Amino acid sequence: MYYVYILTNATHVTLYTGVTGDLERRLWEHKTHADPGSFTAKYNVIKLVYVESTTDAISAIAREKQIKSWNRRRKNELIQTMNPFWKDLSL
Repeated sequence: MYYVYILTNATHVTLYTGVTGDLERRLWEHKTHADPGSFTAKYNVIKLVYVESTTDAISAIAREKQIKSWNRRRKNELIQTMNPFWKDLSL
């Protein structure tokens, strides 16, 4: 299974879109700042607010690129469809 996901920070100012084949491991890396120099560590982007899955890696990568190309309003609308209160879905 492959996952496309969106993370945000506590104030919902910064968004990060990613793709992974191991969501649990990847979230752990983000939350523990496994790479202290990463974008997510720098901006403390650790709150999972959107996730979708597919069985195809190529589709997941294409979807990640599609979402990354969107403006902020459209990303917000996508998040709202699944998670209107922006709760942390990883809890």
